[in-house]
Amino acid sequence: MAQIPNLDNAPINLASIREQSQKELLMILKNIRGKKCLVIDPKISGSLSLILQTALLKEHGVELRHLSAEPLQTECTKVVYLVSDQLATMRHISLHIHDNTSKGLQKEYYLYFVPRRSVACEQILKEEKVHDLLAIGEYPLYMVPLDEDVISFELNFAYKECLVDADTSSLWHIAKAIHRLELSFGLIPNVRAKGKASLDVAEILDRMQTEEPVNIDNVLPDISTLILLDREVDMVTPMCTQLTYEGLLDELLHVNNGAVELDASIMGAQQEGKKVKVPLNSSDKLLKETRDLNFEVVVQVLRQKATSMKQDYTDITTNNQTVSELKDFVKKLNSLPEMTRHINLAQHLSTLTSKPSFLGRLDMEHTIVESESYDISFEYIEEMIHKQEPLASVLRLLILFSVTNSGLPKRNYDYLRREILHSYGFEHMATLNNLEKAGFFRKQEMRSNWLTVKRALRLVVEDTDTANPNDISYVFSGYAPLSVRLIHQAIRSGWRPIEEILKLLPGPHFETKRGGLSRASSLESLSGGSASVDKAASGRRSVVLVVFIGGVTFAEISALRFLSSQELMEYDIIIATTKIVNGQTLLDPFVEKLS
Repeated sequence: MAQIPNLDNAPINLASIREQSQKELLMILKNIRGKKCLVIDPKISGSLSLILQTALLKEHGVELRHLSAEPLQTECTKVVYLVSDQLATMRHISLHIHDNTSKGLQKEYYLYFVPRRSVACEQILKEEKVHDLLAIGEYPLYMVPLDEDVISFELNFAYKECLVDADTSSLWHIAKAIHRLELSFGLIPNVRAKGKASLDVAEILDRMQTEEPVNIDNVLPDISTLILLDREVDMVTPMCTQLTYEGLLDELLHVNNGAVELDASIMGAQQEGKKVKVPLNSSDKLLKETRDLNFEVVVQVLRQKATSMKQDYTDITTNNQTVSELKDFVKKLNSLPEMTRHINLAQHLSTLTSKPSFLGRLDMEHTIVESESYDISFEYIEEMIHKQEPLASVLRLLILFSVTNSGLPKRNYDYLRREILHSYGFEHMATLNNLEKAGFFRKQEMRSNWLTVKRALRLVVEDTDTANPNDISYVFSGYAPLSVRLIHQAIRSGWRPIEEILKLLPGPHFETKRGGLSRASSLESLSGGSASVDKAASGRRSVVLVVFIGGVTFAEISALRFLSSQELMEYDIIIATTKIVNGQTLLDPFVEKLS
């Protein structure tokens, strides 16, 4: 199955965005005549694999290499580097050029930054005395469609850069990506934002509209509302273990660029030590059907499908079937590889999720989220540290504990910090400093307002029905993601009705209307009477673009899809994010060892 996702059913024409990115890259290669060696930065190779297939590059006379510190082995006289703006990358390129020069090899060098040039990187090239040997340009890949309703800006370090390094350059990148969407699909008339970074993006977006205006004369925009949300507003959700099928796949196997890489033996192959890549996108019909379900239900669905197929096989071998019935059976057989793939994945996940350690952790997460017992939670984390459980697991629970308590009392904070350094080593001091600076693990300065927020937004739902859900809380088996509750409110009636609750959460909030015709022309019009009139007039559902600055989890994506699928919801949701995260991958950039 192709890894490039099928975008045919996207609410807006995302395929055109992907085609534009393809054309821009192929144009770069076309303009460099003759055979060439394309050296790709491993950091962007995953993004490129979602834009175009390798075969297409080879058709354009391209020899492919991955960038590394090793000398470049190629017969080609033209070398094209496609790289992100990392300083270490510039050192690798400089090494290649110096190595070739020392061997008397004459080559033409081209360097394309993705998505834009960097002054700091070019300074390194000047210091290494190779800047003048390179023709430098840009490949403006600001976003990659991961699926028919999900776009990634591929900004893995944006959250840490904003919160810890005071580097907000990624916010310009996010605004640029949204502006490019507007140039294709019209100016988005309604904007709602929560969080400091979100407000900054909204301001940059307005400046871009002044400098490079989107035509608004009698143009009905395809996207009616933009909701910008800082990850910082809701750090509870990503620290909890996701319980949807796709969420668990990410938690336990790590989904990367729309695929998981795992041992072939898990997928039933008799090849020890060999890895296989399993694509995960809506081209896989069975995944599309099951990805957003609670994992308990997925196991039942797969069992029913397998039983049904077995029954069909029995019928076919024992009864005289008509040609039409045989044809239906063969159609079902075509889905057998998909079925086998997901049964293997589900079996592996079941083995991991049935362990007492996994179930114990889930119970503790619920205890912390419900603010049931401070002492029990504290002692559980203390015991994890003394048992030297993986540091990433300890930090996730510690952050969940700290965030729901608005920090820890000084005595408890100092004690846990000291115990972590004793158990895991003093080189982790930099990590703890980063977490404190970001506000994730800190001393308590005021009383926690988590209970007020939890009750007001009904974040904990008793007796959640995971099989037939009527609420988004099914994605965490009883906890409704705070972020999605806020987004639902923003779509339904704007920020005003929950103004007092918003003030209890990190960062400012605002909402505004911008010029032009609107498919949803008032704050209340996305649901209720005016929306249905609007829909009838334009012949299509309203589209809401939700942008997560700092990352979004698969469970939140599932919850938003669930909202969009409800009968009274007259809109489609497209989710855009700096990257897709789980608790561990969100924290990875903050983890820094002192050498």
